[in-house]
Amino acid sequence: MRSYDALQKSDLQKQLEAGRFVITAEICPPRGTDTAVFIEKARLLKGKITAANVTDNQRAVMRLSSLACAAVLLKEGVEPVFQVTCRDRNRLALQSDILGAWVLGARNILALTGDHVSFGDHRDAKAVFDLDSVQLVGTIRTLNSGKNLSGVELRGATGFFIGAVVAPEANPFGPEELKFEKKIAAGARFFQTQAIYDMERFKRFFDYASRHDVKILGGILLLKSANMASFLNKNVPGVHVPQNLIDELSSAKDQLQAGIEIAARQVRELKGFCHGAHIMAIGQEESVVRIIEMV
Repeated sequence: MRSYDALQKSDLQKQLEAGRFVITAEICPPRGTDTAVFIEKARLLKGKITAANVTDNQRAVMRLSSLACAAVLLKEGVEPVFQVTCRDRNRLALQSDILGAWVLGARNILALTGDHVSFGDHRDAKAVFDLDSVQLVGTIRTLNSGKNLSGVELRGATGFFIGAVVAPEANPFGPEELKFEKKIAAGARFFQTQAIYDMERFKRFFDYASRHDVKILGGILLLKSANMASFLNKNVPGVHVPQNLIDELSSAKDQLQAGIEIAARQVRELKGFCHGAHIMAIGQEESVVRIIEMV
């Protein structure tokens, strides 16, 4: 047995394996080298969440690398979830960055496909997609086993707690269910879901997912306004904000505060049956603190 099996598990893995309800959140890297605001947000969340995701050029917008930001979080005493996407790197670069993240001290990793470059700020960029998200999960498991994708023995393996993403409200759900099960077979041990708003439907998904040996963190996306909710319904596949929530936001004097209250309500519901919550506040990290305090 490799030493990391017992000695280098992340706090996120330990907490989930112990049956504790965990909360993770996202901190978006800066569009440059000035990390002051990023560090300020990290310090704001320190001690209030179990781990913080560092996004990897989210929405295909160029930002400071998730690898560098994971290292910054570690220096600040905040456990990172190192996000890595298939969009920007071939299998050579992916494996190299994953090994680098382990050496720097990251222990959690989230494998994603990545938003297409047509969504972002470099639309002339060439998307790579040498691997898909299922293959990326399998690649991380291979590195954990002490080999690379060519079957060559590594001088030191990784031991990542491997995560992936699922969209419980995808319609139709069939293709998403197939990919979910493929990711589990490839080695995913925890899932952070896309935004959920239909809690009864999510409970049915959780019951189905509980047949597998994986941990599920329900995705809570902070609704900042009724306009944002309407935008999500029109433009983001797999996300549907019910009309009653849009009406609740519309009628509120302070729509952001109403969104915080809705998010806190959702987290409280998740605490009744789920393994954890993943809060996505999109630049409103101070609101994450308020959500947690209300819970």
